[in-house]
Amino acid sequence: MTAPTDIDAIRAAFQADLGAVATEADLQTVRDRYLGRKQGAVAALMKSMASAPTADRPALGKAANELKREIDQALATRRQTLEASARPAGGVDVTLPGRETPFGRRHPLTLIREQVESIFGAMGFETLQGPQVEDDYHNFEALNMPPDHPARDMQDTFYLDRPMPGAGGTPSTHPATLLRTHTSGMQIRYMETHQPPVRIIAPGVVYRRDTPDLTHSPMFVQVEGLLVGEGITMADLKGTLVAFLQAFFDADTRVMFRPSFFPYTEPSAEVFISCVFCDGTGCPVCKKTGWLEILGCGMVHPAVFEAVGYDPERYTGWAFGLGIDRVALLKHRVEDIRLFYDNDLRLLEQFPH
Repeated sequence: MTAPTDIDAIRAAFQADLGAVATEADLQTVRDRYLGRKQGAVAALMKSMASAPTADRPALGKAANELKREIDQALATRRQTLEASARPAGGVDVTLPGRETPFGRRHPLTLIREQVESIFGAMGFETLQGPQVEDDYHNFEALNMPPDHPARDMQDTFYLDRPMPGAGGTPSTHPATLLRTHTSGMQIRYMETHQPPVRIIAPGVVYRRDTPDLTHSPMFVQVEGLLVGEGITMADLKGTLVAFLQAFFDADTRVMFRPSFFPYTEPSAEVFISCVFCDGTGCPVCKKTGWLEILGCGMVHPAVFEAVGYDPERYTGWAFGLGIDRVALLKHRVEDIRLFYDNDLRLLEQFPH
């Protein structure tokens, strides 16, 4: 029968063998010798209990299990000691290959906006930020857009609060609030508190009820510029925008102005650049015309000056609006504006840190 002395003998032999362990390989040999499923000393001890008297088996089984746990714990402790001694001082293995640290990147739209701000900053323009939640007056009315103007249609504007008529059908004094459809409202706010000369740009996110497609998004980034002073003419506008576009794209970029209409400028113009894809020779992107529309601009309408208390007989000025997203499409040859908002790292990792 199995006796306590057999368990004590196994324990003593294990302690002697464990004390001689110097490597991981030595430790594995000792584990196999005592805890191996087929040839291990503990397994043999368990099998020998079958010949022990029935009355003695519970006590012997308990002692054998305690021995197994004791050996297992001692092996685990010894393994930790070996691993700790194998690590160099400070816990860092300098022989391991280095790991590349991932860096975040600024968004391509941020890079474009910063480039625009830098160019106009060099021209002496101040960069302003305004509220994304705007009121009806600064977003529409002060910009010479009466209540029945198409831009006020619910299909174009995200209204947050449209006031109900007052008692007896009288107009409500509570202003309508909306997600701004352009950053021109910041131009009005600035002119309300500053006298000419004015030289500002206002970049920021704007919102419109557009169905997302290759070139449209209900949320996009825009930058608008304003210059006001005495003797400002259309020639100043053209010279500034040509200088900006050639600095932004390429010195050989050709620029064309075409008459247009905007309610807050008169006269107004659409500005085109020679196609960046075909260099003006004609391709599917420019619809074989050789030109791409890039921005809208014009001389500030006298009604806008009257709304902010400027004398339209004394002051003149010009304004423009540029879509950062569409410029980014051209600058980086991206075909779908939605890619800028999908946060796909395959796109974002192509841009500088």
